[in-house]
Amino acid sequence: EEIEMLLPVDIGDYTDFYSSIVHAENAGKMFFGKDHHLTPNWKHLPICYHGRSSSVIKSGTPVRRPKGQILDENGQVIYTATRKLDFELEMGYITTDGYHLGEPIEINETEEHIFGMVLLNDWSARDIQKWETLPLGPYLSKNFATTISPWIITMDALEPFRTQGPIQEPKPLPYLQKSGKHTFDIQLSASIKTEHDVETEICRTNFKHQYWTMNQQLAHHTSNGCNLRSGDLFGSGTISAPEPSGYATLLELAWNETKPITLNDGSQRTFVQDYDMIILKGFCANDHVRIGFGECYSKVLPASK
Repeated sequence: EEIEMLLPVDIGDYTDFYSSIVHAENAGKMFFGKDHHLTPNWKHLPICYHGRSSSVIKSGTPVRRPKGQILDENGQVIYTATRKLDFELEMGYITTDGYHLGEPIEINETEEHIFGMVLLNDWSARDIQKWETLPLGPYLSKNFATTISPWIITMDALEPFRTQGPIQEPKPLPYLQKSGKHTFDIQLSASIKTEHDVETEICRTNFKHQYWTMNQQLAHHTSNGCNLRSGDLFGSGTISAPEPSGYATLLELAWNETKPITLNDGSQRTFVQDYDMIILKGFCANDHVRIGFGECYSKVLPASK
């Protein structure tokens, strides 16, 4: 009880991907209608945005509800605290040194540049995100906080849990093609603990559901010659499973406020409330060994005055 966990690495850069086909399709249907299709580029390249490394925080650090511009129900643009604070259940991976600037990393060499993995909560303010995202992607809706777990699980430790990823159609371009088992069987869950100290598991999913793998993400990220540095952080993107119980955001679980979820204390949620604690957990297990990622948790505090 006297040990204080620290941020496990001095993070220089942070990139977050959008690599769950389930999450991407769900978001499209909610915002653009049931007949919405993925953007034309989605199955051709791993889409991402460049995050803010200064606001990556260790598990246990509180998160202040952010403020920003939103379009309210009357169609007016206002500046206010987000009304739609959400979590995103993700994995993060930490890189080692890459090549020099201008030298891409081939996909078969990418794992030599990944040191290990952590749990990651890519906090999101959905109403701020909806208003600001076009044309250049998320900004204030994401950069206020990203929580990671304090333990880095090395790729060597994860080797027994290597598995196949989803079938990719159409076949990716040659620089993104990798044969064999190139993802990992990591069991994940998310819970909400209310201010009354009652915890409810609301999601159970698996890292292996991601459409674009770490290898492909890193190969694409460096394909234009962008260099890596030791301690760079990459977010896997939201890891939603095909079944509704595996949706890895409240946006999906409560289907954009139309299907509130009931917690064990009887209260309901469509988005994260003040004093809620979001807890992410992950582990790998087989007949011989169990490897835990620990917890990744943060409590939400009210917005600043």
